[in-house]
Amino acid sequence: MFVVTRDEEKCEGCGECVEACPAGILELVDGKVRITDETACLGCETCVTVCPTGAITIQEV
Repeated sequence: MFVVTRDEEKCEGCGECVEACPAGILELVDGKVRITDETACLGCETCVTVCPTGAITIQEV
């Protein structure tokens, strides 16, 4: 299982990760990314790759 998290201070709300996530677990709320279901992450790291500020991390648990 994978858990995705974001660093609120680093997130600029560009939405790149939201568009790239194949699991559809990310959304923009008030200019910041919100994770709708941390445990539904597929672990593909697409969001990590496209995030220009390094705000997204994925950990395997």
